[in-house]
Amino acid sequence: MRLSRDLLIRGITYKLQERSLGGLSKSIMRKLEHLNVEPAVADVQKPSPPINLKPGTRLVREWHGVTHTVLVQADGVEWNDRRYKSLSIVAQQITGAHWSGPRFFGLRSRKGAAGG
Repeated sequence: MRLSRDLLIRGITYKLQERSLGGLSKSIMRKLEHLNVEPAVADVQKPSPPINLKPGTRLVREWHGVTHTVLVQADGVEWNDRRYKSLSIVAQQITGAHWSGPRFFGLRSRKGAAGG
């Protein structure tokens, strides 16, 4: 009951302010209408689908003139005769900077879509 009373008071207060100070500008109203009409167009980044690589898959990437080969294992990846939990760790080891492993090895595009 209190919530509906508070909403009613807010609504009445807004209308009083709108009468004395003026309402929203036409450009703001158009922007708000556009947002309500086309919610699917909003630029919302969705999580990328998981990448499923079969064990035994080899990924090859050249970085600064050196060719790096990663072997996909059932429980991670192998690079330079060492096991790692993820491609991103390998990409960081290779570049010295934080990279998305799937993106570094060309499995995702910049926008996060699988493949390219």
